[in-house]
Amino acid sequence: MLGFVVIAVMAALAFAGINYVGVKRLDTGTAIMQEIAGAIQEGADAFIKHEYKLIFSIAVFIAVGLGLLVAWYTGVAFILGATMSASAGWIGMKIATLANVRVSNRARESKDLGSTLRVAFRGGSVMGLSVGGFSLLGLVLVYFVFGVLLGQTDASRLTVEVNWLGVNFIPFTMSVSGYALGCSIIAMFDRVGGGIYTKAADMGADLVGKTEAHIPEDDPRNPATIADNVGDNVGDVAGLGADLLESYVGSLISAVVLAAYMFHLRLDTTRELAAGLVQKMIDFPMMFAGIGIFGSIIGILVLVLQKNSTAKPHRQLNTAVFTSAALTLVGTGVLTYFYFQGENVAEVDFRLGPLSPWIAAVMGIITGIVIGQLAEYFTSYDYKPTMTISEASREGTGLTITQGMAVAMRSVFYPILMLATAVIAASAVAGLYGVAMAAIGMLSFVVTTVSVDTYGPIADNAGGISEMSALDPYVREITDELDSVGNTTAAIGKGFAIGSAALAALSLFASYLYSQAGPGDDINTFELVLDIISPLTLAGGLVGAALPYLFSGILIDAVAKAARKMVQEVRRQFKADPRILSGETRPDYRRAIEISSAGALAEMKTPALLAVLAPLVGGFLLGTEFVGGLLIGTTLSAIMLALFTANSGGAWDNAKKYIEQGHHGGKGSDAHAASVVGDTVGDPLKDTVGPSLDILIKIMATISLITVSVFGKYNLLGLFQ
Repeated sequence: MLGFVVIAVMAALAFAGINYVGVKRLDTGTAIMQEIAGAIQEGADAFIKHEYKLIFSIAVFIAVGLGLLVAWYTGVAFILGATMSASAGWIGMKIATLANVRVSNRARESKDLGSTLRVAFRGGSVMGLSVGGFSLLGLVLVYFVFGVLLGQTDASRLTVEVNWLGVNFIPFTMSVSGYALGCSIIAMFDRVGGGIYTKAADMGADLVGKTEAHIPEDDPRNPATIADNVGDNVGDVAGLGADLLESYVGSLISAVVLAAYMFHLRLDTTRELAAGLVQKMIDFPMMFAGIGIFGSIIGILVLVLQKNSTAKPHRQLNTAVFTSAALTLVGTGVLTYFYFQGENVAEVDFRLGPLSPWIAAVMGIITGIVIGQLAEYFTSYDYKPTMTISEASREGTGLTITQGMAVAMRSVFYPILMLATAVIAASAVAGLYGVAMAAIGMLSFVVTTVSVDTYGPIADNAGGISEMSALDPYVREITDELDSVGNTTAAIGKGFAIGSAALAALSLFASYLYSQAGPGDDINTFELVLDIISPLTLAGGLVGAALPYLFSGILIDAVAKAARKMVQEVRRQFKADPRILSGETRPDYRRAIEISSAGALAEMKTPALLAVLAPLVGGFLLGTEFVGGLLIGTTLSAIMLALFTANSGGAWDNAKKYIEQGHHGGKGSDAHAASVVGDTVGDPLKDTVGPSLDILIKIMATISLITVSVFGKYNLLGLFQ
């Protein structure tokens, strides 16, 4: 198993390196294009260096705490997870800041949409391949060092052990959970910090530049334009990559942890029978992911190697995604059939036949694709919902906001219905393990999903460079068309991330309940039950349901604070030097970048720490039942809110773009002014709040899983009982 996955990891990282070098060799265009691109690179590098210094200063304390309270290897795995996630984000951001100017120059030289698309997608593929490669590289190290060398995956050690504090757990589950938590910490800070940065700059640029000064988007006279383009890279590339890497790892380890705890609870008379099967259940997610990487590599090649394609960009991107999905389906189907051949153990949720885990994964893949298509329907201006928002903009800002909220609220129900169906169906064919496999299936071709998502910010940056370099209008037309498709693909990617987060969180929650089993428990003495009418559970559910709203409010407030400072700075520069608007002098871009950086670094700590501390404080005060309710409430509430915010922001953004194409009066009309306000309202929702909420539920579930044995034994309420 490890050998096969190592080959997949090497293939992914080697292909990423080839594409990185291939993009870097392309021409960077004129001197002014190079100057602007250099400023974006400098700003992005400076921010992410400061951000990672802050993150790792906090991560060290978390790692030490895990090492003391749980086990030393949990702390080490945590640092490894943080390092893998940070590495993927760093490389993705680097290629994005290199690719943007090359995309702009390709559009300038070739005047060809398809050729420009391939450059942008090739740049995005480096991020996708890094996500798949680094996430599995870290897991391979965890499996080899802790599983093989330390013997944690031996059947004899897949039982509960007790540490020096009297806290019990299965060693290997703590190793993989520590790794997942490390990935989650980076994802949370990247998404929150990057989201605050990019939206503060974007809103500041739009509110003054578009609505007050009436200058175009990405106009070089706007002091916030460079900061806006920097934000696209730190938020929508590094943040997005860390987000989906964390979702990917979370789904993989949820299946591993479930298998280990279900095995522990088996009776001694059946444990020997199940030993071989549980080993397969632990190894299977990794092999499944390895096949997904190979399928994704071929899917990426299908698009990159196309020549003179006349298909629309979204069709070419869909071809890459569907090719990856189809190859992954076929490959994993063959693997599953032969891997589980002859296995049919029905006790303790081991409802596994030769194909049942694969069937559950297929349900996840289908659910993910349908959720993605639903996101496209509700956010793309090719369909009625977004068109109705554009039309409502003719009547003013109020109706723009109202219609957008109506569309977004309706858009929540159908993905949730699909998720509910997937949970029931996956559980029917493979038990709780099937639910975890559905989450893995949904992200099995994550390499291609991230590649498609990352292409969007690269195209957006290319458009900004084109505008600031005063290139011919046709260049901006090409990049705008690519950017518009990128908005839709980003909404689809958010749907995948939210859907997989929901399934992974449910699996992790089941693991949370299983992990309360003691060394002497088995299927006859341990009941997988949470008393939903317990006052503690109900109270936890109420607090948990409210927590995503508190979290979202803190994020929006942070964006508003930073955006307010940006607005004041842009106004100050326009007032201090009128020659900026006449184009005679250049604005002070560096000052705007400093404002966004300072705002993001100052404001990102509170919401990120809230996600970590909420289950810990609740657990050490009120115990396991309260935290169980907390996880239920947070998961349900956050999924709904994440879908609403992601889809509302995407719909408002594309409603504005639909008007800018000449509908309902086009640019400069009253409808356009109203749509700009709608887009501004939606910006922090779709790019800061929505993506951060799916991380919230997984980080809370993971940290609860790791520490439940600690606060289950040591909590304040227990002292008085």
